[in-house]
Amino acid sequence: MISPSRSARGTASTGELVSRDGTGLRTWTNGADGAPLVISNGLGAPPAAWPRLAEGGGFSAVSWSHRGLGGSERPDDPARISVVDHAADLEATMDEAGFERAVLLGWSIGVDVAFEFARAHPERVAGILGIGGLPGGSFRAFGPPGQPAAVREGLGRSAAWLLRLMGPPAAALAYPTVNLARALRVDHVAPLPDLAASARVAREFTTHPWTWYSELLLAAGNHPPIDTGFVSFPVTLVGGTLDIAVSAADIRAVTTTIPQARFVPLVGTHFLPLEQPDRLHQELIALAERAGLLRT
Repeated sequence: MISPSRSARGTASTGELVSRDGTGLRTWTNGADGAPLVISNGLGAPPAAWPRLAEGGGFSAVSWSHRGLGGSERPDDPARISVVDHAADLEATMDEAGFERAVLLGWSIGVDVAFEFARAHPERVAGILGIGGLPGGSFRAFGPPGQPAAVREGLGRSAAWLLRLMGPPAAALAYPTVNLARALRVDHVAPLPDLAASARVAREFTTHPWTWYSELLLAAGNHPPIDTGFVSFPVTLVGGTLDIAVSAADIRAVTTTIPQARFVPLVGTHFLPLEQPDRLHQELIALAERAGLLRT
């Protein structure tokens, strides 16, 4: 076990590897000592979304950029963008880091990817912290609960397709808006979200090819719900009370199917890593302690 108080702050760096189908991936490590951690990020989100982990924070963290985003290549076969393919990229990233077993930190679609990897390799997973996502069936949780599943899934697919039209202007506006908030020192008035991290994330999203992004999201949304009966490790699932992309009520329902799972509701939207970074880091440390990888 590793004490977070003794874990050194490392130097973050990027690298490259080739996944098992030959797709080149851009990878990232915080270069720190600590408990092994693989970040299964939200689609297209950069490591900057996790500023506490970039500083070490008790974890030796690694991650990768999704296919065709953030410096990673598109696969030769454009159909190789399923959750199973992303799970294979998680495995390649984990192998490159030399991790035999690690905690997985998932956000949004990254939660689905983490559980898919865990289903194939349960012995390599010490625990999962999932934020704003589900183990499969993501579009069925889109929008407010109470509507028929078919309606919610249709709305989710429509929203994913419309990103190819709405994504570019939204991303273009987000970066200057966040920077204006920083210039006005809004973070001193309202400490949430983390404006410095938000600016870096917004900048990354301005570079995305949005038609490709939409195709990635639609492909991920095709992944069916995962039977979590295989889970024997601790799990924490976090839902934002204002999240319309993945309902907190649906996330809470999943925890009832996993013996060692706990549900944590937090005030916020789908962007909890930027809105509640300190609380999420506390949950990550608590999960690693439950998994026996950290001691206080």
